[in-house]
Amino acid sequence: MEEQLHQDKTFEKIIYPNKAIKGREFEDCVFKNCDFSNGDFSHNRFTDCEFVGCNLAMLKLLGSTLNNVTFKESKLTGINFSECEEFLFTVRFETCLMDYTSFLRRKMPKTHFIDSSLKNAVFEHANLTKARFDNTDLAGAAFERTILNEADLVTAFNYIIDPELNNIKKARFSQSGLAGLLTRYDIRVE
Repeated sequence: MEEQLHQDKTFEKIIYPNKAIKGREFEDCVFKNCDFSNGDFSHNRFTDCEFVGCNLAMLKLLGSTLNNVTFKESKLTGINFSECEEFLFTVRFETCLMDYTSFLRRKMPKTHFIDSSLKNAVFEHANLTKARFDNTDLAGAAFERTILNEADLVTAFNYIIDPELNNIKKARFSQSGLAGLLTRYDIRVE
């Protein structure tokens, strides 16, 4: 990975924890079963890339571009996505462990979170218009001044979202999730 530009490559079983890979461009690349945990990917550009079965826990992404990047069956705990470049930020997550991640002030309309764990994630001041949280655990996730207009949380669970502190116009919730919208009122729904 010493080259500056990587196109149409597959990186498989790269074990490179606690290391820095900076100033690189990756286009149409696939990363399979790699370990970049506690690494530093600052100031890299990822376009149309996919991470499958990777350990990216605590990865630093300061100033990195994530443009149409998909994460599948990967560990992404503790990543601060709010440090990524805002321009062209488009991501998708499927069956990922994403506890303690931060999307503070991130604009990410139509983002899909599928079969993932986002426990204690931060979504404060984020724009999640039309986002999908399919079968996603949001226990302890922080929503404040978050735009969730038309978001789909029908199969999401364990969330607490205060309708007075967030914009949830036309968002979709299940009946079983109503308690998570009424927590501030200290009432019981039976």
